[in-house]
Amino acid sequence: MKNEISTVNNEPLDPSGLPSLLRRPVRLGEEVYNALYAQLMSHKIPPGGRIAVDSLVRELGVSQTPIREALSRLEAQGLVVKTHLIGYSAADQLNKNRLEQLYELRLLLEPAMAAKAAVNMSEPALDALEGIARQMNALGKADLQIAYGQFAQRDGDFHDLIAAGSGNELAREALANLHTHVHLFRLFHHSRATKEANEEHAQIIAALRRRNANEASQAMRNHIERSRVRFETFFTG
Repeated sequence: MKNEISTVNNEPLDPSGLPSLLRRPVRLGEEVYNALYAQLMSHKIPPGGRIAVDSLVRELGVSQTPIREALSRLEAQGLVVKTHLIGYSAADQLNKNRLEQLYELRLLLEPAMAAKAAVNMSEPALDALEGIARQMNALGKADLQIAYGQFAQRDGDFHDLIAAGSGNELAREALANLHTHVHLFRLFHHSRATKEANEEHAQIIAALRRRNANEASQAMRNHIERSRVRFETFFTG
């Protein structure tokens, strides 16, 4: 590829605590996925915009195979839409009604899962959760679009780990299928969202560490309600 980019999934940060360029071989498909993901999150590929595979071949300097693999992954996340006889395009942006429905469902699921995680989550899982929170703190200080995209993915990892810790796999699957964090953070680059989310995550972790189900539930509810207010500003100006 012409431009190296930071990896997203399970890639350590550099000693400065910021995302680093690739330093070891990874699958080409993963690199292509990360590149397209960053373009979609930064609106370099705008919502509703056509995605021409041939143009990506020239831009990224790879064959069609890893591009189509990456597009299939992005389609599964709801970031890309494939239309018969037309091809790929970026998914439309969340609308206000969809945003409200998303938060209604989150408020039904996530506080209850946090309460159960306070009782069931293992110590190694809590350590891993704190590790994700540290990475998000570092990413939140980096004024880079690619770091913001990585922040969104780490946010998804954070909430998924709590859902896994609840022990309710059906609820976890339901949450995962929403792809909440990808679609919210795609709305716009929101520096307030990163700073405040990190503070709220710290409160959730503290409640989980105390094994206090009521506190964990309330901390998660507070986080979701404040997140809704932050992202509603996209529609209210």
